[in-house]
Amino acid sequence: MTYHAKSDFMATMIERGYLADCTDYQGLDDALSAGVVPTYIGYDATAQSLHVGHLLNIMMLRWLQKTGHKPITLMGGGTTKVGDPSFRSDERPLLGPEQIDSNIRGMQQVFARYLSYGDGATDALMLNNAEWLDGLNYLEFLRDIGRHFSVNRMLSFESVKSRLDREQSLSFLEFNYMILQAYDFLELNRRYGCLLQMGGSDQWGNIVNGIDLTRRVLDHEIYGLTSPLLETADGRKMGKSADGAVWLNADMRSPYEFWQFWRNTMDADVGRFLKLYTELPVDECERLGALAGAEINEAKIILANEVTTLLHGAEAAQAAEATAREVFEKGGVGDDLPTLELSREDVGDGISIVQLIVKSGLAGSGKEAKRLIAENGAKMDDQPLTDAGLMVDAQALASPIKLSAGKKRHALVKITG
Repeated sequence: MTYHAKSDFMATMIERGYLADCTDYQGLDDALSAGVVPTYIGYDATAQSLHVGHLLNIMMLRWLQKTGHKPITLMGGGTTKVGDPSFRSDERPLLGPEQIDSNIRGMQQVFARYLSYGDGATDALMLNNAEWLDGLNYLEFLRDIGRHFSVNRMLSFESVKSRLDREQSLSFLEFNYMILQAYDFLELNRRYGCLLQMGGSDQWGNIVNGIDLTRRVLDHEIYGLTSPLLETADGRKMGKSADGAVWLNADMRSPYEFWQFWRNTMDADVGRFLKLYTELPVDECERLGALAGAEINEAKIILANEVTTLLHGAEAAQAAEATAREVFEKGGVGDDLPTLELSREDVGDGISIVQLIVKSGLAGSGKEAKRLIAENGAKMDDQPLTDAGLMVDAQALASPIKLSAGKKRHALVKITG
C-alpha cells in the first residue's frame, strides 16, 4: 500500500525500505506526530553477541531516536529461558541464568554504539524482562492473562503452523513463548508508556498478540510495525557468510573481517544496503547503488566504511580499508588482518598447514581445509598450496606468513615470544 507519512520516523521507514507492515498506519503516524513514542524491540540472549541479522532493527531504533522518540532495548533474560519457536525446525537449547546474564553483557556493548542511553525524554532505556517474568505466580498468570488467548488462533499463526505442518514437535514450553512476549508488551505499556513494538516480519503474530492483550487488559491503544526479512540478491539469508554468523562484537569478529563482509556485498544489493545500514542521504544511496563496472567497487568501500564506522568507529574503518588496499591492490600484508598468534610450544617440531588454516578461521574443519587445498583455493604468501600434508616449522614462522582462502579471505600467522 502507498501511505504518505506525516511523522519524520514513519517517512524515514518508508523511504529507506524498513517497513514491511504496520497494524495501524494512520493511528501510529498520528501518535508519532503528537509526541514522544516509547518503542521497544526484544532481543533474546541466546548468544554472546548480536549479529548482522539484528542490525536492521538496531538501525530502526537509531532512526527512532534521531527523529525524537524513545527506544527501549528489551533484553530477554526471562524469555530466553523458554526459547522463541518462530520458524525454527527444532527446539532451542535451554540456557542457565549465568550464561544468559553473560550473553546480555556481551550484547549491551553493541547497543551503546548506536543509541544514547540516559534519563531524558528521548534517551534509550535498557530493560530486562526477567524483572517481571521471573516472579510470576503461575496460577494467577493463567487466570489473569492466559484466559485472553485462543489456542485455535495461536495454532493459525504461521510460525506455529509451519512446525506442525512438517509434523515437528512443538513443546508446551515453546508454545508459552508467544504468551510471554505478549505479556512483555502489556508490562512495558503499563510501566513505561510503551506504544510501539517493532520486529522482523516473522514476529507479526507475537506483536499482534501483545496489542490484543493490552487492549483487553488495560484498554490501551498500541501499535506494531515490522521490517522485511532480508535476503541477499542471490537468495541467502542476510547476515550469513562463508564462515558462519557475522558477529557484531569485535572479539568475535574483527573490525577488518566485519568491514570485508560489507565490501563483498553483491552489486545488486549496494543501493538497498546503503539505505538500510548507513545514514547517507537517500539520493546519494541511490546514486551509488546505480554505479556500474569498477565504480560499484568504490560504492562498496563507502558502504563498508559507513557501516564499520557506526559499529567500531572511524579509525577502525580507515584501518580496515588501508589493510584491504594493501592486501588486494598491492599484494602486500596489511597490519589489520586477522592474526593467529602461536607460541613456540604450539608449533613444536612443526604444525600442519591444514591445522593453521583451521586455527586461523579460514576453514571450519580439517576436511574443509583439505578440500580448499585440493581445489586450488588456498595460498601461503600468495603462492598456491598444493600439499595438504605440508608441515610448517618455527623457522618458517620467524616472520609472519599470510594464508588465503579464495581471493577475499586472508589471515596472518606468527610466533609470539
